[in-house]
This record gives sequence, C-alpha cells and structure tokens, in this order.
Amino acid sequence: MAAAIQVSGLVTRFGEQVVHQGLDLEVRAGEILGVVGGSGSGKSVLMRSIIGLQQPAEGRIALFGQDVGAMDSGSHAELARSWGVLFQGGALFSGLTVAENVQVPMREYFDMPEALMDEIAAYKVALVGLPAEAGAKYPSELSGGMKKRAALARALALDPALLFLDEPTAGLDPIAADGFDRLILALARAMGLTVFLITHDLDTLHAICDRVAVIADKRIIAVGTIQELVMNDHPWIQDYFAGPRGRAAASGHGHAIAGPAAGDAKRGDAPGTMPQGGTEGVA
Repeated sequence: MAAAIQVSGLVTRFGEQVVHQGLDLEVRAGEILGVVGGSGSGKSVLMRSIIGLQQPAEGRIALFGQDVGAMDSGSHAELARSWGVLFQGGALFSGLTVAENVQVPMREYFDMPEALMDEIAAYKVALVGLPAEAGAKYPSELSGGMKKRAALARALALDPALLFLDEPTAGLDPIAADGFDRLILALARAMGLTVFLITHDLDTLHAICDRVAVIADKRIIAVGTIQELVMNDHPWIQDYFAGPRGRAAASGHGHAIAGPAAGDAKRGDAPGTMPQGGTEGVA
C-alpha cells in the first residue's frame, strides 16, 4: 500500500530539549493510524511538524511522495489544501458562527461566491451530524460534542485527503465519544481519508484504528495492530495496552489480550489495579 506520510530521521528540539531523535514513521494511504505515547513524548509536536507548523532540526517529511522541506511557500500552500486539522479543544474562532468557521479555509485558499460558500458550509455541517440550525450558532452556544463536530466540519471544508485529529474525544462523555468515533470511521471509509489520530482513548484505538504507532524514547518504538503491539515486551507498551484499562477496552470491543500482555503474574498486578508506570496522566 502506498504511503501518504513518510517521516525519516526526524530530530526536533526546543533549545536544549530534544523531543524527537531519529524518528521514523510511515502512514499508509487510506488507513486510520492512532498515535500514542506518554505525556511530553511529542505526539502533537510530530503532527505540527508534518503539517509545517513546527520546523524540525533534521530529517525528511514527505506527503504523497512530495518532500515538504524542499517546497517553496507557494507549493506548500497548495499542498496544505490536501489536509484538514482538528486541534485539541476544537480551536474554533469564538467570534464566528459555525458556518463562518467552516468557511475560513475556503476564504483562505479560494475566491468563491458567498452563496456557494454558504451551500458548502451547510453541507459540511450536515455531514458531521449537526442540525441545520447549528450553522448560525456561535461556539459558546454549543455543547462540547457539538463543538468537536463543528471543528471537524471545518477540517473537512476542502475535501482533504489527509485528516489530522489531536485528542478528538478528550472531554467528551462515553456516549458522545463513541458517537464521534463512529462518525470518524464512517467518514474515513466513505471519503477515502487517511487519518492521523493522536489519542489516549483506548476505546477509540480498539474501535476505529487500523494500526497504532507508539512514541517513546524520542522515537517510534513500534507500529502495528493492537494484537501485534501486545506481543511487544517494551514496559510502556505492556503497561498501556495490557494494564487494567487496556484489558477492559479490549474486552469491551470483543478483543482478547494474548501473549506477554496476558501475564498478570509476571508483573504481579492485582486485578483492577494500575501497574507501576501505567497510563494515569498519559496524554
């Protein structure tokens, strides 16, 4: 399968702090890739590097075979039309209505008639499951789940091939989070999207992700299905996927945890307890 995103030898620094050191990642076209890692591991920094908001110190990033670092500003702006981003918290403009928020990318990249932008915005609002009247509302008038859907409508405004989602279900109740997961899966399959999904939500990983990439030790230490990852004996992977929360999520989605992950006696975990170095506080 062709690669939509290729990251090779990525090095990211903030002053003396090294966030990524020789990070490599390939995202296949058409897949939903979950990205997980401990707090401060650089998940969001990786996403920002891919879309050009963070300049890496070293390494190569290619989207659909095009070297992003070798592009001039005009070529990069043209490529940017091929992706949509849902940032943490939605990042909607508070002074704009939902429809006006959805129109922001259209105004940035195209000179379109107002009537056409209104029509497209209304379609995108409906596409993400919001009622028609939501288009005229301001973000402050929306529930948390509706804000997420409005932000998703904006991310889909230009019919992107790539969709970047940063903690899309954070702050949602379980019912709303499950509904959002099902929406992402349905849209990805219907629109042929490649999805780069940062999350700490184990239910989301089990429900919609084709593969999961794990960031630790400043690099990608493993990529695979969850069933493949639980065979990895790296301590962080074992604690994350085979701890009580991981086993509960797997059970809830009809998946069985096997291999090294099944060995409670090996780690001495009591049922229902968090293993040392577990997922509390993981972002």
